[in-house]
This record gives sequence, structure tokens and C-alpha cells, in this order.
Amino acid sequence: MSEPAKRDPNAPKFLQITVTDNDGKHWGTMIANTKEFASGSVGFYASDKITNPNSGERYQCGLTFTLIGSKPEK
Repeated sequence: MSEPAKRDPNAPKFLQITVTDNDGKHWGTMIANTKEFASGSVGFYASDKITNPNSGERYQCGLTFTLIGSKPEK
């Protein structure tokens, strides 16, 4: 695989994502770790299950944060 076109040397090792509703009620916290995607881009990725505190229903959540311009040129 090609090296990413760019990296962010000041990016942290992970991001902590807090999920709240419009009333500020806490649904959960996720950790997005650094990731090198199959496309060659770099960024962060998180996947977890979040629970609605009002109903107890669970939601599956996936998030990607891709560094713009990091995809290698072909």
C-alpha cells in the first residue's frame, strides 16, 4: 500500500467522543483510535453501541474522521 499523501504530526493517539441528546442527557462515550484506512487515507475510527438513557434501546454507531488530502495519489 502507498504511503498517505500527508499526515498530521500534531494529531493525538485517540479522540474521546461524548454523545448527548438535545437536552444534554448523556447517551455514551466512544473512543476513536488512529486508523489507516484501506483507501490509504489516515484518520480516526470508532465503532460502539450507545444506549438511549430514556428507553434503554441500544444503537450501533460507527464514526470515521478522515484527514482531508491524506489519500495517496495513484
